[in-house]
Amino acid sequence: MPLPENNLLFGFEPKLTNEQRAYVDSIFDNQITFVNARSGTGKTTLAVACAKLIGKPLIYTFSPVEEGSLGFTPGTVEEKESKYFQPLIDALVEIREDPRFAIKSEKNPEIINNGAWITAKSHTFVRGTNIKDSTLIIDESQNFTRGELKKLLTRVHNSTKVIVIGHDKQIDLKNPAKSGFVPYIEHFEGQPYSKSVALTVNFRGALAQHADNLNWE
Repeated sequence: MPLPENNLLFGFEPKLTNEQRAYVDSIFDNQITFVNARSGTGKTTLAVACAKLIGKPLIYTFSPVEEGSLGFTPGTVEEKESKYFQPLIDALVEIREDPRFAIKSEKNPEIINNGAWITAKSHTFVRGTNIKDSTLIIDESQNFTRGELKKLLTRVHNSTKVIVIGHDKQIDLKNPAKSGFVPYIEHFEGQPYSKSVALTVNFRGALAQHADNLNWE
């Protein structure tokens, strides 16, 4: 079923474009949704809002493209990876959730048993687990290689919803041809539990929209 009737989606429902409505409905209708969307389109915010409504624990994962240099930076693994949490933090603020109490933290383990519902980690630490009874958001997935996405998606059980967020024009890998984002969109095309959508309107404004139109190729 699509977004439940009479649900305001934390105030976003009346403002949804047709593209965003298709995205939100797909999250509720399908086990896996791919969204190919430029910056500022609300792709992460809407995914987190839907995850909150679904009510299962959220696993938020990403690919640290600077993974090789992370080992040389000071701090714990959580501190090194925290800079990749910002899209998640911004989304939580938009739905009026306090990130300090929503995201599990090794610094404050007591929060884990006191309402925290999100585990945020790089794919390196997620892909070796069984992903059951959860919502999985794979953010900036254009920066995952085919092998990395395969190792992650093959851990997913039928009880988990998956939202694969990316933009095929913002690949940060040294060799963009290694990105698994578009190949996996094509691989899942036609499956009855899968849908791919696109978001094209950058709500940050004309400047951001125009900047995003620059083609590096």
